[in-house]
Amino acid sequence: MTSNAHSRRPRVGILGGGPGGYEAALVAAQLGADVTVVEDEGLGGSAVLTDVVPSKTLIATAEAMTAVAGSTELGLRFPGGPGPDTEASGSVGVDLGRVNHRVKALARAQSDDIRTRLEKEGVRLLSGRGRLDGPQGLQVVSGEDAGAHVDVDTVLVSVGSSPRTLPAAQPDGERILTWKQLYDLDSLPERMIVVGSGVTGAEFAGAYNALGADVVLVSSRDRVLPGEDADAAEVLEDVFRRRGMTVMSRSRAQAAERHGDTVTVTLADGRTVEGSHCLIAVGAIPNTADIGLAEAGVDVADSGHVSVDRVSRTSARGVYAAGDCTGVFPLASVAAMQGRIAMWHSLGDAVNPLALRSVSSNIFTSPEIATVGWTQAQIDSGEAQGQIVKLPLSTNARAKMLGIHDGFVKLFCRTGSGTVIGGVIVAPRASELIFPLTLAVEKRLNVDDVAHAFTVYPSLSGSLAEAARQLHVMG
Repeated sequence: MTSNAHSRRPRVGILGGGPGGYEAALVAAQLGADVTVVEDEGLGGSAVLTDVVPSKTLIATAEAMTAVAGSTELGLRFPGGPGPDTEASGSVGVDLGRVNHRVKALARAQSDDIRTRLEKEGVRLLSGRGRLDGPQGLQVVSGEDAGAHVDVDTVLVSVGSSPRTLPAAQPDGERILTWKQLYDLDSLPERMIVVGSGVTGAEFAGAYNALGADVVLVSSRDRVLPGEDADAAEVLEDVFRRRGMTVMSRSRAQAAERHGDTVTVTLADGRTVEGSHCLIAVGAIPNTADIGLAEAGVDVADSGHVSVDRVSRTSARGVYAAGDCTGVFPLASVAAMQGRIAMWHSLGDAVNPLALRSVSSNIFTSPEIATVGWTQAQIDSGEAQGQIVKLPLSTNARAKMLGIHDGFVKLFCRTGSGTVIGGVIVAPRASELIFPLTLAVEKRLNVDDVAHAFTVYPSLSGSLAEAARQLHVMG
């Protein structure tokens, strides 16, 4: 090898500018690499432009509406409304056109901020649809920079996923919609049928219900959020029903047809449901088709997901993958960490393999559901040896002041040692409350470590310390 080759900066090519891609680009640039990112929709990818940022912005408005609806208990009155002044319903409305305008503006601003940061760090940005040209090349096949080719030493594939649809329920972008198409609505749907009761379906069903739409949630399973903590799902389904949502359990949607301003959803048992709009939320498929993976020697599962190890390596030397296209954990935080780990590993920096056991996740319903570590199902089945304490929030002083009636804190610790191994929080802003438990799981803290730390009185976090105290085992 020539001295020139020895002195040349390592070349990194990144396919996809979502959290996995742009976070990887920042790490690679920091470590002195020559970095190129190819992205066809905009920096930030679907997470910023059509998924996480927009949906949570919409949900923020729904949160405000939920707070208003519950505020009469705190002594607020709404004179001048259509009903008694002790009812908020009808006194406050939502301009969905303005909400969605704000949603899209925030998403664009976030995307612009990411672009500015990458450019500041010297990352080369190519706009268009890219594909691998073997394990050491990227080419842009369409879009603004079509025809561009980049030779690289390391490739990161972070192409994300797209909404899955049903063969007999094809979105038209107006009445039958995927979650990417919701933000073009100018007015609140009269009756929104949400097909799918996983995380996406539950979040949007709750949000539109709070905004004032009549919502029907069609679930093929026994309960909403079938993959989540059973106690948490039970609380949420109870809240949904109390707030007027129609939840149809064990009802598999087979087709959705539009007839003018009406959508008819046909269920597998022949029943039909009519609404003004229908949201199809039945999962996602990885965007891995026709991007040159097989030609580069990258193994892909039957589902289309790229197979990776815990440092994000694929089966092809020098080719890494991150994010939803890997099927590891469809969270922006995990995608970002996979991308960073790929660069740390490929460029020779210190790296710890991905540890999914300490990943915290949150469902942005009202109340929110946050989880970390081992689950109760795994403890109940014997897969993990643990003790469980569950405290209802209704006994927490701060919760009483805030008018919070639903939710709980659940803490899991290792039998014998008392090491914190997981937890579930169902509460407003559970996404903020889960961090102490995540820290405890990550650092293998004992329940006594958590119990002996001061909490503010009164505070919701006080319930975390109380749960830890209840798990104390005499030495």
